[in-house]
Amino acid sequence: MDLYEYQARQLLEEQDIPTPSAIFAQNSHEVAEAADAIGYPCVIKAQVKIGHRGQAGGVMIAHNRDEAIVESESILPMTIHGHKVSGVLVAEAKNILHEYYVSISVDRTSRDFDVLATANGGTEVEEIAKEHPESVKRLHIDALGDFDLAAATEMARSIGFYHADVDQAAQILLKMWRVFKDNDATLVEINPLAKIGDPDDESTKQLSALDAKISLDDNAAFRHGGWERFVDSVVPDPFEQRAREHGLHYVHLHGEVGVIGNGAGLVMSSLDAVSGAGEEQGSNVKPANFLDIGGGASAAVMAESLQIVLSDPQVESVFINVYGGITSCVEVANGILEAVAKLGGSKPIVVRFDGNAAAEGLHILASANKPNIHVSETMEDAAAKAAQLAGEAIQSKEVL
Repeated sequence: MDLYEYQARQLLEEQDIPTPSAIFAQNSHEVAEAADAIGYPCVIKAQVKIGHRGQAGGVMIAHNRDEAIVESESILPMTIHGHKVSGVLVAEAKNILHEYYVSISVDRTSRDFDVLATANGGTEVEEIAKEHPESVKRLHIDALGDFDLAAATEMARSIGFYHADVDQAAQILLKMWRVFKDNDATLVEINPLAKIGDPDDESTKQLSALDAKISLDDNAAFRHGGWERFVDSVVPDPFEQRAREHGLHYVHLHGEVGVIGNGAGLVMSSLDAVSGAGEEQGSNVKPANFLDIGGGASAAVMAESLQIVLSDPQVESVFINVYGGITSCVEVANGILEAVAKLGGSKPIVVRFDGNAAAEGLHILASANKPNIHVSETMEDAAAKAAQLAGEAIQSKEVL
């Protein structure tokens, strides 16, 4: 179960992790009242279970009551990347001095818990890994070990928190772990964990969780009263439901080209490339989904992802776009072949690898000699090939 930001904040606040004051609202009247209570300037943030809200116009600053009403009336009717906005979070605007990224997630490969962190927060961690791989730290919490304040302090130093922030960062890491463990979470992410305050007044400076993402293990719902307080009234899409059961970040769209990538930014770029190729070719094929396999994905995760995408009857081809930073392209290649073998064949798959073990991954695919697996050197070429293959499949059906 993926939580909305306002719900994720509730779990952080229950562990006394600092967050800006915020109020959830579902209409412009509630927004106006909330904004007056929070104070100005404030941030109006769309509540959807998908990233890149800001790029879609779903995060706006309001300097007064009238602006708060206008911005909310613009955001509330939105559908962002296939997700209907369920409300807005009216949050206190903060003066940001520095941004960190920290997340705790389940590592299916090592069967322990990953801590992914960087002192360069505020953007997608996969983009940071691509541009500055040395700045992303991947640490672990032993599933059978004791993660205490001393371990959290050592971890904060390893991540690269500024000396003045280490003590508070250690407390936040420890509290994040409690959120993760006590709620049977599969992901607890704070991005950004920001240092806020007056640059000229040391007494005002502190770390604060400005945005959060939390996913809960559906299999543990019986231990938490079914998480009734977090149940979404919207009927879940069956493909999205299946993806959630496997801990995958998936959004079902209306199109013909399945898209799988690692990192929300890369997947969004892939969607745009497919749409652009469809328009250019005159077929107007569109992406059928958003699927982010995340960092450190195993062959099993890739295989399950591909099976979900290929089970969608509207999909005519699949575009897999992976930058091998944290994720190894060898693992992805093995997962592709595993899925194809399990399905006994597949619709056309176009693969573009770059980064960590890209050449090795492409060699594995080439050696398998599967006629429906195609490789391309660039994202644009791969998107064009996937769009072409989907268009040809549609045309052949029309002839029949």
